Parts: sequence; C-alpha cells; structure tokens
Amino acid sequence: MTSTPGGDGYLACMQELDVVAPAFIEMAHRIVWASVTTIDRADRPRSRILHPIWEFDGTALTGWIATDPTGLKRAHLDRNPYVSCSYWAPNHDHCIAECETSFDDSAEARRAVWDRFANGPEPVGYDPRIIPGWDSPEATTFGALVLRPWRLKVFPGTVLMTGGQVGSVLTWQRD
Repeated sequence: MTSTPGGDGYLACMQELDVVAPAFIEMAHRIVWASVTTIDRADRPRSRILHPIWEFDGTALTGWIATDPTGLKRAHLDRNPYVSCSYWAPNHDHCIAECETSFDDSAEARRAVWDRFANGPEPVGYDPRIIPGWDSPEATTFGALVLRPWRLKVFPGTVLMTGGQVGSVLTWQRD
C-alpha cells in the first residue's frame, strides 16, 4: 500500500484490487444508480443515469449494464470506449469506476446480463421486464454493456465530513 495525494485534497491509499473491489461493490450496490459519462463526437462529456451490477472473481472486477443499445450510445463508445461511473449518496459516500467498455451482442452475454439482474441481490437486482420493450434478453432494445475498470476510488463520506479524521479513501489503478 502506498499513500498518494488523492487529487481532492485527501490522502488516498493505493491498495490492491482485492481490497478495493469489495469496498467498491458494497458502496456501489448500496447506492445503486450511477451517473455514467461518455464522450460525444465533439469531445464533450455526456452523462446518463444507469444501473450497473458488479462482480469480483478474486482477480478481476467486471460490471454489467442492461441498457438500450441506442445508436447514440454506440457511436460514443465506438469512438471512445471509456466511461466514468460515479456514485453518490446523501451521506456523501461516493465511489468512482473509470472503465473501458463495450457492448457484447452475443446471445450468451445478453442472457447472462438479464439473469444477473433478474437474480441479483437487493437493491441492485430487479426484473428486467419492468422496462418497456424488454420482454426477454432477445428484445432489440435490450443490450449488454460490459465494464472493465482501470481505476477505482472509494471515498466514504466520513472522510469528507471529518476532514480526513475518520475513514480512508481507497484507490486502485491497473498498471
């Protein structure tokens, strides 16, 4: 573990993924909704609210988003496959995943993402059929977006509210 300036005035502890990923998942799944930002064709940020679900297999953290694979979203990600997923809660807990991403249009991936949400833990799990037009993973409006983080940050609100006296900021970055 090494300590580095966190870019926000607080000391961030650079940790191994096996420390940061579980803390990230706990906070992200508790908050549920993320502001996900892509870059448009004019190099401007474009944000939307999405609902990722995350899994850590002990060596890699992967996120999935069930989303409508619109032409605009595809155009942004075809041009620049990187997104920022930012979560925030009223107690000022926040976490960020900077990710490389792509749509996986295979039938297997679409079924797997559908099943992850349909069988996911509360509060991130839900029945995808509640979304208009999503009657099955084969629906043309249902897409599987895969997130592969290259940087994570977990920032408990207690750090912010106590001036760094309580809690610690965790940061991981892929080499």
